[in-house]
Amino acid sequence: MSEQYQHIAGSSASEIALSVQAAVGDGRLAPGDGLPSVRRLAAQLDVSPTTVAAALADLRRRGVVVSRPRSGTRVAERPPLHPARPAATVPVGARDLASGSPDPALLPQLAPALRAIDAPQRLYGDEPLLPELEDVAGAAFAADGVPAARLCAVNGALDGIERVLAAHLQPGDAVAVEDPGWPGVLDIARTLGLRLLPVTVDARGMLPDALAGALRAGAGAVVLTPRGHNPCGAALDARRARDLRAVLTDDVLVVEDDHLGPVAGAPWHTLAVGRRHWATVRSLSKWLGPDLRLAMVAGDDDTLARVEGRQSLGPGWVSGIVQRLAAHLWQDPAVMAGVARATETYGERREALAALLDAAPAASGLNLWVPVRDEDTAVRALLAEGWAVAAGRPYRLSGGPAIRITTATLTPTEAPRVAAAVERAAAPPRRTRAA
Repeated sequence: MSEQYQHIAGSSASEIALSVQAAVGDGRLAPGDGLPSVRRLAAQLDVSPTTVAAALADLRRRGVVVSRPRSGTRVAERPPLHPARPAATVPVGARDLASGSPDPALLPQLAPALRAIDAPQRLYGDEPLLPELEDVAGAAFAADGVPAARLCAVNGALDGIERVLAAHLQPGDAVAVEDPGWPGVLDIARTLGLRLLPVTVDARGMLPDALAGALRAGAGAVVLTPRGHNPCGAALDARRARDLRAVLTDDVLVVEDDHLGPVAGAPWHTLAVGRRHWATVRSLSKWLGPDLRLAMVAGDDDTLARVEGRQSLGPGWVSGIVQRLAAHLWQDPAVMAGVARATETYGERREALAALLDAAPAASGLNLWVPVRDEDTAVRALLAEGWAVAAGRPYRLSGGPAIRITTATLTPTEAPRVAAAVERAAAPPRRTRAA
């Protein structure tokens, strides 16, 4: 067996799982690394294949490893373990088109707002949601056709999605997810022990027939991004939203991920109206500031009661200072005018590059999804030319290789150079034999 796997040890399923987890945590096993087959590892450890299979099943339930047909078991791209080594960063001198972050120059300045708000002490037992934030968020949801009779505040979009899924699903339950989709959502679902049922995405979001297939396969919930889809930039239109509603049965939990909010650059088409169990999670991170760590959740009474109940046993509430700051920014006409300008700028930057690439159109968002012949080769080739982009592997459950390019800070004058570099990297010359 390769020296890479000599640190996997143990005579029981729990011991084997702990050794793999330790190796992932300290970096001896890296995200994407493959593990030996069940039989090979069983022979190495002198245990039964059943013991190894149980260990891998436990690791899968906790999101440490993933198994896919024809590719075996691999360490998850983002295992839920704090790494001993810092995460890889964009090399010095390279242009960051990989991180997915908003342009800091297009975010509002927080210092004036912090000076303007009051910050009285809040005590245990106070209402978790401040009225001023509830009012402005409720009005925004209502303007988008989201029934927002009840709201709660959570620490970001993924926190809200995790709490909603945990409120309704048990380990082993199936959830329909976008393919490709945001790795954070995929990883959260894996960590909860859920089975992922991929649903193909085109420029208008999930395909209704593919969603119907996932529901027939047993999906009890669906998580989708109606606009600003990451990585593809898809956005639902009225017809696609109607077609998706038509295939959803009443017992399916629908979770809408609005991680970009208004800067997605597309109107909101909800699937939530008239549903028994649903939640719309709207983050403030990309348009008011990632450091707020705040998202608003609208949903049915039962779902929000469960989310708030579980939250009360942990953090209790989102900081009142953060809530007041968010409400102040959200109601400030000058701030919201800046958000509108940011939305327009993001659209111009995305479209300037998209027009030059042979890729699927992106109706919204901060990213473009570009198919390539080989991901790793394309990423390395672009980095050699000074452009850091993201490999598509963490985003896709099936489908061919691709790269994700974040256009949030990419100016239109840079777009031709990036497009030319992508063209060279996406389809490198084939090797030929020497004459």
